[in-house]
Amino acid sequence: MADIPKQKAKNVFGDPLMTCCLDPITGFYRNGQCLTGTEDYGTHIVCALLTDEFLEYSKLKGNDLITPMPQFNFPGLKAGDMWCLCIARWIEAQRDGVAPPIRLESTHIKALDYMTIEVLELYSIAKSN
Repeated sequence: MADIPKQKAKNVFGDPLMTCCLDPITGFYRNGQCLTGTEDYGTHIVCALLTDEFLEYSKLKGNDLITPMPQFNFPGLKAGDMWCLCIARWIEAQRDGVAPPIRLESTHIKALDYMTIEVLELYSIAKSN
């Protein structure tokens, strides 16, 4: 496994990146955070609250996040789980109207290279509470 980036990661607000989820344990580095590095070709930086609609959408797009794959230490996901998603898939889902809500405090600052803070804030979990 690659070395976890040593820098102090920031979230989209410029604050320290918060943990996304430890049960199931998420992140490219499986440390609970949406960290990214040179090995992370998918750029798993969006901390999302998964929905049935998004999980079915992702499966139709060829990325089955529902079925467990123990050989890859992947438990299979369900609606209500928090998970670090690839930014490209989240943007695709957003454009298709099925993007899951996100926890901005746990979404990596690199997401701002792909999407404006204004759009990300529209999907904030905090906004729906």
